[in-house]
Amino acid sequence: MPNVLVLPGDGIGKEITPEAVKVLQAVLKGRATSLNFEYGLIGGAAIDEAGKALPDETLAAAKAADAILMGSVGGPKWDTLPAPERPELGGLLAIRKALSLYANIRPVKMLPMLVESSTLRSEVVENVDLVVLRELTGGLYFGEKGRGTNPKSAFDTLIYSEEEIARIVEMGFQMASKRRGKLCSVDKANVLESSRFWREITVEIAKKYPEVELTHMYVDNAAMQLVRWPSQFDVIVTENMFGDILTDLASMLMGSIGMISSASLNGSKGLYEPAHGSAPDIAGKNLANPLATILSGALMLRYSFGLEDEAQMIERAVESVLQEGYRTPDLAKPGDKVLGTLEMGNAVVEALK
Repeated sequence: MPNVLVLPGDGIGKEITPEAVKVLQAVLKGRATSLNFEYGLIGGAAIDEAGKALPDETLAAAKAADAILMGSVGGPKWDTLPAPERPELGGLLAIRKALSLYANIRPVKMLPMLVESSTLRSEVVENVDLVVLRELTGGLYFGEKGRGTNPKSAFDTLIYSEEEIARIVEMGFQMASKRRGKLCSVDKANVLESSRFWREITVEIAKKYPEVELTHMYVDNAAMQLVRWPSQFDVIVTENMFGDILTDLASMLMGSIGMISSASLNGSKGLYEPAHGSAPDIAGKNLANPLATILSGALMLRYSFGLEDEAQMIERAVESVLQEGYRTPDLAKPGDKVLGTLEMGNAVVEALK
């Protein structure tokens, strides 16, 4: 029986992960494959209990697991800690690096019943169906960092190796070839040497994929185009920091970051988490939207266990619940049936039946 390590983390992570587990158990009930769920600590919760954001036992369990389902990390309680010890750097980034989870996949597909939930006009968002593929273990977040004293200064080093660029770009071409055959590589090649290097490698790899239309776009223009004409995009591939920013922007095309699932892969193992943060302001209030985590569970079934039918069943169940007019507060408009975190999870389970 495959093992899934569940890392609820902090804030609303402790509320949304149980709903995803509940849905996964429901969709697999009576089927040939079942999952064994184990639990561990990460982030601020791990700091409080074990003294560091990624305890050794959590990392060992993650390496042994077949997949990892994570909630979210961080919160004001730990913001005063030195940066390497904080939940985000010492926990989330550390586990990505330790497991070489270099590819982050975030699909953004507009569902017809959510068109009115977007802050953009319906004709702008109604045909959106894109994937942002973000390099996750290199670049500015993992380069050398430090402070200077004369004069007082700070620095972060942006560095990418040929191998790091090639493997994520290759995945982008493969993904685009199975979708609509369009790959947009986002960089800042007019300013950054690392981006010029990225573009050179991308152009070379493109020769192997003549069926894929390759375009290049500067990151500032990409941000504008995601708001102006998002349906032009099929697959976007980009580096770590640019991807971090663009994925949050793209999430709002659907009306809420609470709808965006995420898969971080290394070729053999995956970590699945919602795209949003720990939202400490609503933690413990049964207000959080669990659908991004539930949909991340569907990605787990698809990418880690090859259970495409079951993954689609979860996705259809989520669509069914939304079609019936049920919403969590982040998506709700007058006339909608507003559900809490627990109740939304229950609704998806009922839809699966």
